[in-house]
Order: sequence, then structure tokens, then C-alpha cells
Amino acid sequence: MNFVTNREAALRPACALRPAAEMTMWFTVLAGLVVLSFSYVKAFCPHLPADCVYILRSLGLGFRLLKYRKRKPIYSVLDCFLDAVKRHPAKTFLHFEGREYSYEEVDRQSNKVARALQAEARLKEGDTVALFLPNEPGFVWTWLGLAKLGCPAALLNFNIRSKSLLHCFSCCGAKVIITCTELQDAVEEILPTLREQGISVYLMSDKCGVQGINPLSEKISKASDQPLSRDLRANIHIRTTALYIYTSGTTGLPKAAVVTHERVWAASFLQAASGVTSEDVFYINLPLYHSAGFLIGLCGSIERGNTVVLRRKFSASQFWDDCRKNNVTVMQYIGETLRYLCNMPKKDNEKNHKVRIAIGNGLRTDVWTEFLNRFGDIKIRELYAATEGNIGFINYTSKIGAVGRVNFVHRFLFPYTLIKFDIEKEEPVRNSQGLCIEASTGESQLHLWVLVKFIDAAPKFFVFMSRSGETGLLVGKITHRSPFVGYAGNKQQTEKKRLSDVLVKGDLYFNTGDLLRFDKDNFVYFQDRVGDTFRWKGENVATSEVADILTMAHCIQEANVYGVKVEGHEGRIGMAAVTLREGEDFDCSDSYRHVVNYLPAYARPRFIRVQPCLEMTGTFKMKKVKLVEEGFNPSLITDPLFFLDLEKKKYVPLTEEIYKAITLKEIKL
Repeated sequence: MNFVTNREAALRPACALRPAAEMTMWFTVLAGLVVLSFSYVKAFCPHLPADCVYILRSLGLGFRLLKYRKRKPIYSVLDCFLDAVKRHPAKTFLHFEGREYSYEEVDRQSNKVARALQAEARLKEGDTVALFLPNEPGFVWTWLGLAKLGCPAALLNFNIRSKSLLHCFSCCGAKVIITCTELQDAVEEILPTLREQGISVYLMSDKCGVQGINPLSEKISKASDQPLSRDLRANIHIRTTALYIYTSGTTGLPKAAVVTHERVWAASFLQAASGVTSEDVFYINLPLYHSAGFLIGLCGSIERGNTVVLRRKFSASQFWDDCRKNNVTVMQYIGETLRYLCNMPKKDNEKNHKVRIAIGNGLRTDVWTEFLNRFGDIKIRELYAATEGNIGFINYTSKIGAVGRVNFVHRFLFPYTLIKFDIEKEEPVRNSQGLCIEASTGESQLHLWVLVKFIDAAPKFFVFMSRSGETGLLVGKITHRSPFVGYAGNKQQTEKKRLSDVLVKGDLYFNTGDLLRFDKDNFVYFQDRVGDTFRWKGENVATSEVADILTMAHCIQEANVYGVKVEGHEGRIGMAAVTLREGEDFDCSDSYRHVVNYLPAYARPRFIRVQPCLEMTGTFKMKKVKLVEEGFNPSLITDPLFFLDLEKKKYVPLTEEIYKAITLKEIKL
């Protein structure tokens, strides 16, 4: 028998408690560290969780793109769509004006379009086709049909006319244009030139009595809806041209940005990066000829496999009713559209909707705040990007006012920098070695806590503070991973966007033409556009191209076009300082007809300033800075001023009364 002494029996419980007490102590310490960590993150790194989520998403999407680059045969957004058709053929792909179209229906209709065009237009792989169509389902399945034939599509802005419309064909080499009855008049205007150039015109209609315009709808309805052979696009690869999207020159002379299949994928990933899922309903009211509507909206929804609610054009009065009726969960915007929504009369049910994410760009801080206050807790995903560019940002934290956020993974994969820029000379500042000078940027705000003792001593920490950066020109390094393809048929404009000898001799960067600023917390803020382009109504307006159109008017000798601020409006509205031909007065009616016939509404100069001569720099460049600062106030300007009056259909003298009405928003711009 084993006998236990009283002393041993008394000691046993105490000894047994020691490990338990130690475990309790260590758990308490660990819990304290967790609480301390969360407190630290909340106090000093409030965006760390969002940073981690975004970086993980970005890495996942980056690996997918890398896989697609290596995959043979190519796996394109079209193939992604075809896989979605197999997974959920009956799922609604498009909502449009009360009708629903499933993935399978859109697929079959695109097969019919492809076969009709193959038979009628003799299209083959590599042939470029221009789409001159409004926002409607036919746009979507016509593009898909062209993609099945291996044909890149040139997405034409349906606002352009005459000279600009003709220019689009010489840019991308399109030999076929597809249009609809509502845009037929615009095509008929240039039809003689199209026929001379051997361009075939097809109309989405059953019949057409105009010689040279071929009706296509009947041919489509009779065509087979069976799948087409993949061999029709056997030679397409990841860096083959998929699209031409017209950018910056959606004014007089558009520039066709070359969009490869790789770029289509990259842009389509923005929905995923913003947290959009396959269960979402995505609302597109921006034009499909625009990269936001087409690449981020349509292609992004194909990549996600979700449902699209498509609208012909934006309507502030019907916006929320559309969202409620169609259970919209994700919306797109440009800064102006949200301002229009905020300008609508207030209603009691404004927060009664399911929208949880808004993706877009150009949102002003005051509108941003008012939008959230009125319409609820919607996550704003403000973007910065350019169709042809190789660098972009996304504000995945919804911090008001910022267009994006810097993180080390993004900067490593897509190198970029801010360089000092001379606003007056409109060129980068260079040092004595001929290299650009980097703008001072706020380094990451780093808080490093060093734990010395955690039981009998208070934690000690070091905090490294930083300063906000200065405004600089954003440039993105051109590499194999982040290429800049340029503009079709426009080597001069392509080279203009390339900037060499930036940080070292021989390097090459893409010049965004935009001034940005990075703050101490790594947020990115858009400051302004530089050079020949400003932004109005969500569209880029190239001043040199508008000037070319103005000088075609019989009374105008020279024109210096620039954008001016109007209180309460996003961007800058067009204004032109002009000189008149000898012996001519400013012709109000003829000048009005000229800009209306040759320029879309957002590119037309609303203000004209007649000067005896235009001020030039020492290198014979027109000076704009002073003109921009002076604006269009008739009480401050002695030169004759005119205002484009849409009701009277002519330019009228800009009086104090008109100026006051504009500032009070009594006149719609």
C-alpha cells in the first residue's frame, strides 16, 4: 500500500495550482496585448484593416492576370462571359426598359449578329468595326458578336458629328460602321465621304431607303444562333487590340486609345477590388462608349458574373426609382451626376434603397458629404485613372476628398512618382543634369511601439511623424508590366505622352497630365489638369482641338481656349479668347452655328472674350494662366464678352444681369 503523509497531501493542491495560475496570467497578458493592439490600430492606423483587405485582393487579382498572360489560347473577357453562360444560363444579365435578358439570350443573340456580319460584311479576324450606337442591349451583343469573330471594336461617342466622326475612321482604320435609326442622320451627313473611302455602313433596322446604308436587322433575325468556332479568333493574344476608346479628344478631333485584352482585364478587376460580388446588381447610366461605362461597368460585371441594369442616359429624377425597382446594389457616377442627385428636391424615402457601393471619379468634397448625408451609408469608391494610362488609384477607405491611397505593393508593381511642374511654362522642372525633380511627398505616417516590459513597466513607444507632400505631376514608369500603348494613327500625340530622362537617363514614363498630391497618411488628392486639357460634364476637353474648330469660323483669326471655374459646378467650363480677322466683327449667329455643328455640348465654349491680340510666351505659346484667373466677370474685364445662349441660338453680349443669373444658378450650364 502507498501511504501519503499529511505534509504531502497538504502541498499537492498548491503545486497543482501553479501551472493554472501561470496559464491564467499569460492569457491575461495575451488578452491585454490584443486589446492594446486593437487600440493602437484604431488610434494610429485606422486604415490598416482596409489596407490589408485591399492588398490581399490586389495580389489575388494580380496573380489571375499573370495566369491569363501565360494562358494559351487566350482567355479573354469574352471567354469569361461564355463560362458564365454555362454556369448560369438563365440568370438575368441585362435589365433594360422593363425587359430582362438572360446570359444565354445575350449569348445566342451575339451569335446571330456575328453570323450576319460574317456573311454580309465579310468580316474576319483583325478587322476593326466602329460601333456608333447608344446605350441599349444591341450595343452589348453586337460587341460580343464582333469579339467572337476576333474583330476589335471602335466605340464612337454618339455626340460627335461631321469632321470628328470622319476622323475616327482614319484613326483606327475601321472599314465598317454599325449604327441605328436614331443616329442615321449623323451618318447620312458624311455618307458621301464614307462611300469614297470604301467604308460599309450597316443599320440596325429592317429596311432603309438610303443608298449606301445596308439594313441588318432582318439578316440578324434569320441567322443561326449556334456557337461559333473558336478558330475564328485563333491568333488573338493577351496584347492584341481589343478596343479603341476615344479619349481626351471627344471634342473636335478624338484620339483613339488602344485598349488591349490585357487592359480590358485590368479595368474589369476594379469591381472586384471595390468589393463587388456576383450577387450584386450593377447600374450603368454612363455611356458605353466611355471607359467607365464599358470597361469598369459592363466588362467588370461580366468578370463578376452579376446583373446589369442598363439605362440609355442618366436621369436624376428617375435615378432612385430605378434603383428601388431593380434592386440595384452598386452604382456608377461621375462627379456631376452625384451633384445632380443632390440638387433634386428632397424626399422622405431617399434612404430607402439597397445601394451599398458607388464607383466613379470626379467627386467634389462638398457633394460627397451632402450625398452621404442625404442618401445613406454608401461606400464611395473614388478612382483615379485614364483609359490610355498605366497608373491608377482607388480610394478603398471612402475617405472624403481623396482619389486613392498609396500602398507599397501597388507602388512596387506599378512604379510611379510625382515630379515638380512649372505651371506657367507647362513643363516639368529639370535640374542641371536634365533630370526631373521629384516633388516632396509625405512619407508613410509610421507609429512604432517598442514593448520593453509588459508586467512591471509601462510600454514605451516611438512615433515617427511626417509632413504632407507638395503638388506634382504624376508620371507612371513604362515597363513590361505597366505598358503605355498609345493612340492609334497618332504617333505625335503618343510621343507627347512619353516623358524620358525622368529619374535616370534613358528611363521612360507616361505623362498623365495631372497634378496630384500625397498627404502624410498616404492618401492621394487630385489637384488639377495641366496642358491642353480640362474637364467639363465628366468629359475631357482638348483646348487645341476646340481652337482648331473655332478658327474655322469666318470671323475668328486666332483662338486661345481654356477652362474657367463656375461656382457650384464640377470641373471647368469652356471659354475662348479670340482675335478677329481684319475688318470683321464678331458674328454671334455664325459662331454659334459653327460650334453647335462641330462640337458636342460639353466642348462648346460658353464664353467668348474678344481681344485685340493674344498674349504669348517667349517661345510663342499662348498664355492661359492670367485668362483663367480673370474668368468671365464683365465688371472686371474691359474686353467684349459673349455668352452662348441656347434659347436664342446665338452668342449674346455677357451682361452683369446674365453673369449674376449664372452665379445664382438661374441659368443652366
